[in-house]
Amino acid sequence: MIFQTGGDLINALDFTADVFIIEKDYIEAIELKSVRPNAGEMRGEKLKILSAKACLKLKYPDKEVRYFIGFPFDPLSDTSTGYNKERFMKHLIEFEKYFDSKEVLLAEELWDRLSGEPKTMEKILKIINKIAKPDFLEKYEFINNPQNFERDREKYLTILREWFLFDELKIFENYERLKKEKPRLINQELFKNGKYNIKRKRLIEFI
Repeated sequence: MIFQTGGDLINALDFTADVFIIEKDYIEAIELKSVRPNAGEMRGEKLKILSAKACLKLKYPDKEVRYFIGFPFDPLSDTSTGYNKERFMKHLIEFEKYFDSKEVLLAEELWDRLSGEPKTMEKILKIINKIAKPDFLEKYEFINNPQNFERDREKYLTILREWFLFDELKIFENYERLKKEKPRLINQELFKNGKYNIKRKRLIEFI
């Protein structure tokens, strides 16, 4: 019904999506939510999604429009990566009133769809468990100062490998050239306010 046109156009609700992909044949959006939303939040979320789907179809009439709501894990599961969608949906107040199971991506469903590979959630947890150790802060502070690469290159590269920081490995494997060509950029911190310094991605362009 929302894809039918006719009558006067009206301004739609503003909307955002945590994941937004435009391909030749389809548009896909995913809104990520906490695992304990309230009923009022879900009602508003569904209204936003329906409005967004109508707008996207009007703008891109030849594309299939997909819009999902995603939950990173199932808090009712006995295992870290397991899930039971039917049980999860019944657990949330009035959730089934607003959403069909086909619109919901839960736990591994979500992560596998984002990566395009199976068992993605298990891989993410494996990485987290390998990094989250008592010496985390010491290692974090060490690699966050790029000048430490000159002081102990082997230690620096070892931490990058342990933490699966593959782009940074490429950068420091080409350190001598980048130091000459992009000295200011290569000396920037890897992390700022707990987040990866996305400006360092520009160094990859020069490798």
